[in-house]
Amino acid sequence: MPELPEVETTVAGLRQVIDGQTIIRAEPRRENLRWPIPVDLRQRMTGAKITGLSRRAKYGLIYTDRDDILIFHLGMSGRWRIDPDIIEKHDHFILETENGRIAALNDPRRFGSLDIMAADEVSEYKAFTTMGPEPLSDDFNVPQLKVALKGKTSLIKTALLDQRVVAGLGNIYVCEALHMARILPQTKAGSISKARLEPLVQSVKAVLASAIEAGGSTLRDFAAPDGELGYFSKQWLVYGREGEMCEAGHVIKRRIDGGRSTFYCPKCQK
Repeated sequence: MPELPEVETTVAGLRQVIDGQTIIRAEPRRENLRWPIPVDLRQRMTGAKITGLSRRAKYGLIYTDRDDILIFHLGMSGRWRIDPDIIEKHDHFILETENGRIAALNDPRRFGSLDIMAADEVSEYKAFTTMGPEPLSDDFNVPQLKVALKGKTSLIKTALLDQRVVAGLGNIYVCEALHMARILPQTKAGSISKARLEPLVQSVKAVLASAIEAGGSTLRDFAAPDGELGYFSKQWLVYGREGEMCEAGHVIKRRIDGGRSTFYCPKCQK
């Protein structure tokens, strides 16, 4: 599944192509993805000028001069294709701009989504109302995390995946950050001291920044809009490396938590 760095890479790629352009075609090619596509999306986007792009958690946002925001989620296998030679079966939304560029949202599994909201109502978007702070922002810090984890008996890995605690973290980067911070993923969240949360916060920020710089991690069909694959997977310390050696020479283990694989080093992480 594309995670925060992949969405950040996607937004950056789209920004280079469509930012500042007027939309001449906004064509949903089916009625729904994970849920129905708004019936007025075509009307509200066609003729509008794109005034900016950004990201919230794992969602991309495309702003227009009509004070509307197109909100997209890549789901399990989604990606934007730029100037495709042909429109494929799974290109479910086509965005064409006045300069002749085409962005096609391709989503074979259809777990992604498309929504449109008025700019002054976007904070009320159903996915955003209970979200915690962005992990790369100053709002994600030790005091905030300590309060968010207070009294939690869930595993620290589970807690970090809770979007109410911090927005946008996914399985890969939580495994990596916990390893960098030397914290066992099965540690009870509320029991972690403030002193140990300091390296955890810094590790979350560091691993995300490195992944964004590398263009994300390539999982299944993910690629940036220009077709380039992410290379952060070559830097993984523990994720996907069960049975291999960590950087300290210990065997990496895997366990299942909440139906997801957790990779860690039982020697390095305490």
